[in-house]
Amino acid sequence: MGIGGYILGFVGACVRWLYGTTWRTIANRPKYKFSEYLNGPEYSDDWFDMTGHDFVNRVVGMITIVMICWIAINLGI
Repeated sequence: MGIGGYILGFVGACVRWLYGTTWRTIANRPKYKFSEYLNGPEYSDDWFDMTGHDFVNRVVGMITIVMICWIAINLGI
């Protein structure tokens, strides 16, 4: 994984954390730490918790960056 994978993963984790924290505040539910969004839960034997969070973070990061670029191009920024 190159530097782009780390950047996409971090951007995706930031977006997921912002959305999750906002939603859980509105719904009055317990919140997760940022590290859990970035790396998954600390003590879990589930396959998705060990590897899936990285993939989801990259996909969300890519979608977010593409949307920001598309908006910037359409606004002429």
